Amino acid sequence: MESKLSLAEFRTRLQSNTEIGSLKANLSLFRIFPRFGGTKPFYGLFDEKSFRLTLNSRTSPTYFIIRGNYKNSNNRVNVSYIVEPNSKFQLIWTRFSPVVFLIIINVFFLFFGRGLRRATTIVSLFLLILIFYSRWKEERKRKKLERNFVRIFEIKM
Repeated sequence: MESKLSLAEFRTRLQSNTEIGSLKANLSLFRIFPRFGGTKPFYGLFDEKSFRLTLNSRTSPTYFIIRGNYKNSNNRVNVSYIVEPNSKFQLIWTRFSPVVFLIIINVFFLFFGRGLRRATTIVSLFLLILIFYSRWKEERKRKKLERNFVRIFEIKM
């Protein structure tokens, strides 16, 4: 993909829109209790040819990062990027822990709550709604991250 910006403008926007920090420390105490001041839309690291960015959100972290490279060609910046999970464990946990919890609750009601059929149905329906909502919300966060990146760096598809 190609950005409408020159290489210097692209690097300037990287610097002005990215709070520098390691993506591995994204959930550490330094990120939970950040210093006060203006926030930048992205958090991550970049250098002269590559970048690794995520949303800079203190209240609702995303598990996705934008990883890519950029280079100058014909006074335009060619950008190749991919949106991927920051950690395979986080992605597996958010996708499969509600399903495992649903199975455990149903097995519990099957063996220990024989007279609680209505409660089993209500709890199972509630957990199914939570499963679909959590997956929808994570996909929405991924799309928001990519949309912000494309908008700020003026990338043509």
